[in-house]
Amino acid sequence: MLQIKNLTITHKKALRVILDNFKLTLNAGDKAVIIGEEGNGKSTLMKWIVDPELADEYAECEGERIITGETIGYLPQELPAADGELTVYEYFTAKEAFMEQSPRDLSAMASDFGVPADFFYGDQLMKSLSGGEKIKAELMRILMERPSALLLDEPSNDIDIDTLKLLEKLINGFKGIVLFISHDETLIENTANMVVHLELVERKRKSRFTVMHLAYREYVETRLKNLEKQEQEAENDRRQKKIREEKYRKVYDSVQSALDNISKGARDSVAKNLKDKMHTVKAMGKRFEKMDEEMTERPDTEEAIFFKLGGKDAAMPQGKTVIEYSLDKLTTPDESRVLSQDIFMRLRGPMKVCIVGDNGCGKTTLIKKMAEELMARPDIRVQYMPQNYEEMLNMDETPVDFLDKSGDKEERTRIRTYLGALKYTAEEMDHPIRALSGGQKAKVFLLKMSLSDANVLILDEPTRNFSPLSGPVIRGILKDFPGAIISISHDRKYISEVCDTVYELTEAGLKEAENFIANN
Repeated sequence: MLQIKNLTITHKKALRVILDNFKLTLNAGDKAVIIGEEGNGKSTLMKWIVDPELADEYAECEGERIITGETIGYLPQELPAADGELTVYEYFTAKEAFMEQSPRDLSAMASDFGVPADFFYGDQLMKSLSGGEKIKAELMRILMERPSALLLDEPSNDIDIDTLKLLEKLINGFKGIVLFISHDETLIENTANMVVHLELVERKRKSRFTVMHLAYREYVETRLKNLEKQEQEAENDRRQKKIREEKYRKVYDSVQSALDNISKGARDSVAKNLKDKMHTVKAMGKRFEKMDEEMTERPDTEEAIFFKLGGKDAAMPQGKTVIEYSLDKLTTPDESRVLSQDIFMRLRGPMKVCIVGDNGCGKTTLIKKMAEELMARPDIRVQYMPQNYEEMLNMDETPVDFLDKSGDKEERTRIRTYLGALKYTAEEMDHPIRALSGGQKAKVFLLKMSLSDANVLILDEPTRNFSPLSGPVIRGILKDFPGAIISISHDRKYISEVCDTVYELTEAGLKEAENFIANN
């Protein structure tokens, strides 16, 4: 059993409570997903569970952590820098459990994880492995130590679809506790039987958490019903408030008018009676004020995002060839290896294209080359969102400065209004971009595209930093974009809901994957 009691986490720099009086109990068989927006303390919570000292650097944590006979296997969000400098062989031999594995054990594990039998003895540096290879190596080393609880921080980031399916199989087949963080809705839907939802509401001034023993889709539906019920109750309370205020005003005005018009010769008893009535009316007013304080609040949620991409000028004529892109040879950035050749792509009208392929096949290298060439063309208007945001963001600028091209006061006010619609606080709008979370940086790119007149979007993993509850909104925005989209994604929801054409990048070029969506 793994139990957390009365945990409060305060961000040391921001002096903001990101988790308040949190409680959680996990038992064998629980497969719990932690969801929430970036910066809500998901990774901090997981680090604290693994080892409270891991969170000490930037958070003050108070609470009780009970681990009864559990051996924890922890996958951090990023491979530690020191481990990245090790060869694959050095990485595995750093743990005694590796030396206890028989050749048969290693062969079986390699087969299960889809890697060569000699993978464990490789001299390649860990940091040079593809995203999928790193995750496989980390998970295999963890499993060699036979943990009874798996804590996985964003295991689905930067891995291809085959590795995602492997991860699903691992989570579903694990007999102990699994607690994981992910933005991948399909992975969550296919594995989680429990949801831990962390939120910061009231402009990020108040923390809130929900724990439910439900599958993810059931949780979403239950949550929506509860929010609708709360909205109805809030609306009814406000109607009743209006009726109370009208009643109070009429009674108050009537008694006050009688008091104002009482004749000097009126008997004291009449004046006293009116004053008693006014006292009763004021008491009624105080009672109404107390009822107002107890009114149901309107739902306050984090995932609400309000903006659209592309106006009428972004529309593409149906059937018209907009882009023909060709590349004889795609090599690694250092040109040491050919990744693919004879690449060709034709886009007609407002096509939504997704490029898929194994980790390390060159997708990001290809889309970066496409962006460089297409952004230079005068006949189309292109916006590019790289996988690594730092490539195109000045990390010392604020979001407002990055988006403001005119310096006009009205323009800056408009930008701040849009950022507010994307759930930025006033303080965050003035923070340097380097201090923002991955999801907040992604929102800056989407807003930049929204403010532009682009009719072609080139997107490298556009949904990777958005929470599962924000994902449907982002997909809807991209689906409704009237121009063309060229993208890379391993997000199966994005591919099936937004994209009408899927290409697989192979050594022999781009091949249309006609049945990709149906098979995944």
